[in-house]
Amino acid sequence: MTDPHVVWVRIAPSPGRSENVASLNLIENIGVEGDRHAKPDKRNQVLIMDIETLDQLGLQAGDLKENIGTQGVEVADLAEGDRVRIGTDVEVLISHSCAPCHKMNAIRDGLEAELEGRRGMLGVVSCGGVVLPGDPVHVVKRNV
Repeated sequence: MTDPHVVWVRIAPSPGRSENVASLNLIENIGVEGDRHAKPDKRNQVLIMDIETLDQLGLQAGDLKENIGTQGVEVADLAEGDRVRIGTDVEVLISHSCAPCHKMNAIRDGLEAELEGRRGMLGVVSCGGVVLPGDPVHVVKRNV
């Protein structure tokens, strides 16, 4: 198994659009620069998804409008309060799981139900910086 790392980065500049980009600039307590969800004090600033789940479901990068695609990270096992450290600077505080909506069925009939508990995790940028494909990912579980 490879060390946990970023596979791709994407922005959603407007509803229904998701674009692959070379890097993401994450801004503390704002989100992804250029992304439609970049707003202060929101709990859904960044969507993190693992490629293992996408592969299991036969989905491609961007199908779920994720910002950061990871490999080697059990994203579904993350919980509110966990911290995802990316590269040397970036930290995302996990706020909640991303609930699948009816729009998922436009990709494939029944996908909304298949994604229950598996659509990735949303978070808040607690420390900003640049995220690049290949950056290492380290999860710090919250103290219980």
